[in-house]
Amino acid sequence: MFVFSPIVQWFLRQRISQIEAWREYPLDAQQKVFQYLVQQAKDTEWGKTYDFASIRYADDFRNRIPLQDYESLKPYIQRIMDGEQNILWNTPVKWFSKSSGTTSDKSKFIPMTAESIEDCHYRGAIDLLSAYCSSNPDTKLFTGKGLIVGGSHQINPLNKNSLFGDLSAVLLQNMSFFAQWYRTPDLSIALMDDWEKKLEALATATIHEDVTNISGVPTWTMLLIKRLFEIKGKDNLTDIWPNLELYIHGGVSFKPYREEFKSLIRSDKIFYYETYNASEGFFGFQYGLNDDDLLLHLNNGIFYEFIPSSEFGKDKPETVFLHEVIPEENYAIVISTNGGLWRYVVGDTIRFTSVRPYKIQVTGRLKHYINAFGEEVIVENTDKALEEACRQTGAVVNDYTVAPIYLTTQHRGRHEWLIEFSKPPLDLNEFTMILDKCLRALNSDYDAKRSHDLALLHPAIIILPPYTFYNWLKSKGKLGGQNKVPRLSNDRTYADEILESCKHSSTGQH
Repeated sequence: MFVFSPIVQWFLRQRISQIEAWREYPLDAQQKVFQYLVQQAKDTEWGKTYDFASIRYADDFRNRIPLQDYESLKPYIQRIMDGEQNILWNTPVKWFSKSSGTTSDKSKFIPMTAESIEDCHYRGAIDLLSAYCSSNPDTKLFTGKGLIVGGSHQINPLNKNSLFGDLSAVLLQNMSFFAQWYRTPDLSIALMDDWEKKLEALATATIHEDVTNISGVPTWTMLLIKRLFEIKGKDNLTDIWPNLELYIHGGVSFKPYREEFKSLIRSDKIFYYETYNASEGFFGFQYGLNDDDLLLHLNNGIFYEFIPSSEFGKDKPETVFLHEVIPEENYAIVISTNGGLWRYVVGDTIRFTSVRPYKIQVTGRLKHYINAFGEEVIVENTDKALEEACRQTGAVVNDYTVAPIYLTTQHRGRHEWLIEFSKPPLDLNEFTMILDKCLRALNSDYDAKRSHDLALLHPAIIILPPYTFYNWLKSKGKLGGQNKVPRLSNDRTYADEILESCKHSSTGQH
């Protein structure tokens, strides 16, 4: 069936020369991308507004166009969703990737042009596979199939002109026949949105396949592996898929899951590759077999600027270009793309670990958040949910912080809330139920992860003794108005320190 495997591997290895070209000449690559983007969009409504036809240099572009976020671009995006065209990009747009993360909306809808799908997302994925095949000449990756484990994949019509789904759904729907040939399961299963039924269907449909590679976020992948173990009575995934050699992950930090995956996949032939892919674009990928950093993709329709950490929080922050970045400094990413996003502040922060070539590590978000399970919960979500729970129960909160309890094969993941009340609720169960319900209403990604308690259980609340946060800050020498308790953390560093500081002397726990 896979007679084309040597041809595919040959093709992927040939792409290495193209990758090496933009790795060796990154500024030339970015200049070409910049010129392409401005030329393509000069006759759009956006291009005419900012007179793209007269822009010759990146400095002109930077000085003329204000920084954007989803809220500022939303009116334009809404018009495109309603069927208008030639607004932000010069080719028709009918696909939109739905994700959470905005401060006022439950979801945001990112335009997915043909160019952003083909020349950004697909090119990034192909280049990742090229890098892997080049580093692993003996790979048998294409003698079997690739399993994509994503989130909710439901495709919905916005109207007669537009369709939306999560990123993996849009990419699956637009894959070529040739690419579909190498993946499993059937689209009818991959696009299911009921995760209880979907996990079972995924397991039964793939358990007898020759799966050589898996792509997906760790939480969903672990749930699938656990179900496969239950069906087969095994405890090592390579007993089920003996030719499994590659797991591609991204979206959340893999560090908390690494040891767990080593116990689930006990093989010296398995490699873990990280990708940095979002609805807004494919930003980077791991280049070497054991590389801890990500190669910033510079030739897939994205022109980059970066906001230095010294500019964070300013009303009009200054940006720097690629040639101006400094290793080990923290930056926020600003992108202009072939998807019609212009000087768009993504919200992620990165650190350059190298500038020859340009390699990065993702360091967090501009705002506090929890994304341990792909839920993208931000402080505004938790503040609003806590306010509503207090309103309905009469409770009063002094301070709080939230951290993840990571999913393992023994227990499901959840959020742990450490709360210091001045007036605790009479019924902690009711308080927790209201808090959880409000969070689900505010954040669609959190709601998806909470569905049927599959990946994320309801919150666990620990009531802390009075002055716990004060004493913790004091112990760190951080008393004072400028030092605040971190609301959300993507790991357990703060939570464990706080619990240790009060010797686990909580007055109640749920």
